[in-house]
Formats: sequence, structure tokens, C-alpha cells
Amino acid sequence: MDLTTPPTNAKIIAIDGPAGSGKSTLGKLLANCLGYLYFDTGVMYRAVTWQALKEGIQIEDEEGVTRLAERMTIDVHQPSIDDGRDSDVIAEGEDITWDIRKPEVDANVSQVSAYPGVRKALTVFQRQIGMRKNVVMVGRDICTVVLPEAELKIYLDASLEERARRRYQELIERGQKADQKQILEGMKARDAFDSTRRHAPLKVAPDAVVINSDGMDAQQVLNEAKRLVRGC
Repeated sequence: MDLTTPPTNAKIIAIDGPAGSGKSTLGKLLANCLGYLYFDTGVMYRAVTWQALKEGIQIEDEEGVTRLAERMTIDVHQPSIDDGRDSDVIAEGEDITWDIRKPEVDANVSQVSAYPGVRKALTVFQRQIGMRKNVVMVGRDICTVVLPEAELKIYLDASLEERARRRYQELIERGQKADQKQILEGMKARDAFDSTRRHAPLKVAPDAVVINSDGMDAQQVLNEAKRLVRGC
């Protein structure tokens, strides 16, 4: 599939791509344009990480964290509060939308998301939300594993150098210290891990539209995606 594909009335849109490619930005803009739920699947891994820390489960305890993911109830809805959130994240009946953004979660979520058992358990929740339709779901294995039924699949790509530059600029604009070379090396390692992991590796779905965002701003990327969807 390429950008000459006729527009679709897609009710389920899946966006994959490597770290820093702009998936979240595109997903939010496209969901807002269509009035759909924006669902970054990363919030579910954050929810499990938050709950593990809350319950005193060691993050290194893969079996314990996996059991937690299997017994937890997690859901994601359209935002109910106008406080800057992209969605409501509900775990065990509690709104933890902002709790999952705390530094201690940032420091541990990568390890949690690497556990195959956790990914398998959360895929069930992700599919349930996706199959409700009217959703733009963003992640690294949405098109290939979580929602192969998606009517529109987009793989958003960008060069390693461009992605590192964007992440560096984002951190500087937030007033944080950043080293662009260090960011680039970190992304290179993350790319290697994501694309070679045994369970749900990052790859392009055969029927996905590939958009390379090098040299494009967010609006230009959105414009390319809008060409693929009717009603946006």
C-alpha cells in the first residue's frame, strides 16, 4: 500500500514506528481530527509499572510482574477532565492518568514492557479497546500483532539522526539538559532491541502505508495521513 491508496472510512487506525518517529504527535492530531479515542498503548505498560511499585513487587521479578499484569483490570477512555490529558487511564477502578507519568515509572517501564508475559496479557486489553472502533492506536506492534484487523495501518518512520534531533530539541524546549549524541546512541540501542526481540518485534506490516517524516513538520505528516482517511 502507498500514498496513492484511495481514502478509507477506517474506524480502527493503527500507527507503528520506531522511537522518536512522531507516532504520538500524529496519533493525537489524527484522533482529534476524527473525534476518535487516541490510545498510546504505552500507558498500559506504565499502569502495570505503577501498580507493581505501589504493591512493592520488584521490577526485576518477571514472574511477579507478569502475574500482576494478568490479574489487573486496565481501561482507556476519552478524557473526562480538561487538565491536559490525552485520555483517562483507569486501573483497578482508579484514575491513574497522571500517576503513570511519575519519574519512578519512567525509570522502570522499559523493563516491564520487555517481559513477553506482560505484553501478552496487555494485548488482550488493547484488542478489546481497539475493537470498540473509533480509535487511533499507537505503538510498536499494533499493525502486526495487536490489531492486524485495522482498516488503516501506518508505519511512521524517520532517520535515526532526525529522530535524535527531534528528541533533543524537545528536551531543550522543556528546559532539560540533553546530549544529542547520547540520545542518538540510546535510540540506536532501542531500535536494535525493538526490532530483534523474540516477542512482537518492530516491523512493517505488509499492508501498511509507510510515511517517512524526514524534513517534514507535524502538520505536513498529518496532511499525508489525512489523505488516507475520509472525514478528516
